[in-house]
Amino acid sequence: MLHPDIQTDPERREAGPALDEATALALALPGLDVVAGEVVNVRQPQPGTLFGTGKMDEIKALISAQDIGLVLIDGPVTPVQQRNLEEAWKVKLLDRTGLILEIFADRAATREGVLQVELAALSYQRTRLVRAWTHLERQRGGLGFVGGPGETQIEADRRAIDEAVTRIRRQLSKVTKTRALHRASRAKVPFPVVALVGYTNAGKSTLFNRLTGAEVMAKDMLFATLDPTMRAIELAGGVKVILSDTVGFISALPTELVAAFRATLEEVLEADLILHVRDIASPATEEQAEDVERILESLGVREDVPRLELWNKIDLAAPEQADALRNQATRREDVLVISAASAEGLDALQEVVTAHLEGARSAESLNLAFSEGRKRAWLHERDVVEQETQGEDGWALDVRWSLRQKAEFDKL
Repeated sequence: MLHPDIQTDPERREAGPALDEATALALALPGLDVVAGEVVNVRQPQPGTLFGTGKMDEIKALISAQDIGLVLIDGPVTPVQQRNLEEAWKVKLLDRTGLILEIFADRAATREGVLQVELAALSYQRTRLVRAWTHLERQRGGLGFVGGPGETQIEADRRAIDEAVTRIRRQLSKVTKTRALHRASRAKVPFPVVALVGYTNAGKSTLFNRLTGAEVMAKDMLFATLDPTMRAIELAGGVKVILSDTVGFISALPTELVAAFRATLEEVLEADLILHVRDIASPATEEQAEDVERILESLGVREDVPRLELWNKIDLAAPEQADALRNQATRREDVLVISAASAEGLDALQEVVTAHLEGARSAESLNLAFSEGRKRAWLHERDVVEQETQGEDGWALDVRWSLRQKAEFDKL
């Protein structure tokens, strides 16, 4: 595992934690055994090989000595660099995007998840066709001596990929329509939606399992959960909610995957309350929190949706650090200290979530004409009507609803 610490990169991450995260990524892929990891200082990336000749020879010697068959580079590697490095080192090479795509392909469980991964992989593969054929004079579709050259292998491969992308997009549009129907049926259930978000491996799925009694895959590895999971639960205060577990966020997420997996985060856009789960014991917890906030902003999550920060894994923090964090959290209304593993703070969490959701619902009086029967039926379907009287011209209704329900009603 190599993490190039490129001095000229304006978005340069701290090298030590970045290498640790990259190693954890590698270990998340079944069958991989990480035998060495190194931060490589790169003053100026070489266009053809990324690294200088001295470092290239040093890494080649390490590969031979350790009998290494795969080199992972935690960062972007151009197709030309990948081809040259593989030829020089006689090994298979994956960059950060390739590794994350491999993990996603291994984990995707639902039909949509599998299609999204295929789409992202094809977008990535299309940019790297130079690896497959370096001699562009190779021809297909004619002998080449009548009417000019035929179709090059790369052109044919690119066309095949484009056709596959079109086919997958068509399949995805059908799956997306099905998901929209499921969301519409869920919207008729008068339960608020609570979405768990957070950096990958922050403990969202463990918390989800604790609260719901479900058995969502929850392991100490990155991207344990890829497909969104939803459960209706009743909190300790009697409030019923739909709890949603989502894919973990990560820094420098490949652009192909940002677009491909936006659909799996739609539940976050419809949430009445967002619970941002943080691994507070991680040395990179602040940077991870910033990455999550950036992604939420890019998704278009409304600012008026209330959020709570859950400082998870407090049981893994040193005693003095844990006490300091608990004291810090008491001074903030939007923070709770918890441990999903030991259940510390989960009773308080349910109480705070209940209070937030009750407080997020506002009372309002509406007057509907007899011709607006569809709107009246919509309100009753969602069980937000507290009182109703019928007059000469229509109905007078007292409702109690969430901001999301009010926004949906206004669109009718």
